Amino acid sequence: MPTEILMPALSPTMEEGTLAKWLVKEGDTVSSGDLLAEIETDKATMEFEAVDEGVIGKILVAEGSENVKVNTAIAVLLEDGESADDIGDVSAAPAPAAAESPAAQAPAAEAAPAAAPAPAAPTSAKGDRIFASPLARRIAAQKGVDLAALTGSGPHGRIVKADVEGAQAGAAKPAEAVGGPASSAGQAPSGPSASAVEAMYQDREYEDVALDGMRKTIAARLTEAKQTIPHFYLRRDIKLDALLKFRSQLNKQLEERGVKLSVNDFIIKACALALQAVPDCNAVWAGDKVLKLKPSDVAVAVAIEGGLFTPVLKDADMKSLSALSAEMKDLAARARDRKLAPHEYQGGSFAISNLGMFGIDNFDAVINPPHGGILAVGAGVKKPVVGEDGELAVATVMSVTMSVDHRVIDGALGAQLLEQIVQNLENPMVMLA
Repeated sequence: MPTEILMPALSPTMEEGTLAKWLVKEGDTVSSGDLLAEIETDKATMEFEAVDEGVIGKILVAEGSENVKVNTAIAVLLEDGESADDIGDVSAAPAPAAAESPAAQAPAAEAAPAAAPAPAAPTSAKGDRIFASPLARRIAAQKGVDLAALTGSGPHGRIVKADVEGAQAGAAKPAEAVGGPASSAGQAPSGPSASAVEAMYQDREYEDVALDGMRKTIAARLTEAKQTIPHFYLRRDIKLDALLKFRSQLNKQLEERGVKLSVNDFIIKACALALQAVPDCNAVWAGDKVLKLKPSDVAVAVAIEGGLFTPVLKDADMKSLSALSAEMKDLAARARDRKLAPHEYQGGSFAISNLGMFGIDNFDAVINPPHGGILAVGAGVKKPVVGEDGELAVATVMSVTMSVDHRVIDGALGAQLLEQIVQNLENPMVMLA
């Protein structure tokens, strides 16, 4: 029986996407792993691979189609011996419940393999239908694997190649919930309807700007963050003169290598080392428990047109300043081109948002769940300060505010983390020891 190819969830927050480009056409033969299409998610443009083999019998969603819900049928795959005449039943099948929110999909996903319709396949000894791809059935027959003993991880619980191979190694596992993002994006608070707001401005000239996927995701996640995370804020001023002098010296020595360190590179390193010095703060909120991380994976907010990314620099405490600088430049460039893979902007326990280059003295940043905190960095400004001898002097001072999730980090513990960050930045040579 023909098999539906469904719109995949290519990121945890993806509810719908744009089918930017088909890389195959009707009549093409494809194998598992072949590229089928380019799909624009709420964060990036990604390539979508086939999980089964067969012939593309019909393309159901045209190139350029926007707002295609996750789990919507986008094409039909034919098995050996099937023709386009067999597609009628598949195209007429009811669409999966993809229009529901991620939160609504999650509890239903457990029952999906048993409840949702799936392609025809062999039956078990009890007469129950077994849903498996042609490739999975062929491998199972060759290896003597009983498909009835497996639980599929494909769409609607369908058994795919990886399930059979895993069973061959003695590692058949229950299927993970599929088809929906891993975390709920939250619901926006109730307020005036769109029509009510438009009525307020009916006599004023305005432009109606539709929200794209990224803007919708940012709105939902930040609303969720402010509604569900008990934020508290810790503020400090940091004297930058020693760091600026040290940075200048290093950049002169690194000039031949084409390396130029930024103040932000030092901030990343300072935060990564501080998380190691105060390990109880290197943690994330996991619903009903706290996960304490061992590596320092630091996320850094990067502004792009229409939104932002937070690429993660993993093991930042173990990397040199020059390595962090090169990696950050690469991640930022690809973020602006929306070419980051999900694993490059997911994870981390702590984040940095730096608006100092825009002349902002200080601000409060919103925590990006499940992170335990985020450091908002302002501009370095020359200010009068009182020296240790009581004399007035002029110093370059940078104001920072650390937003903290009180469920993960208490006030005194957060103060210790911020103190460690301050010490690292005011004594930068210590970070190289």
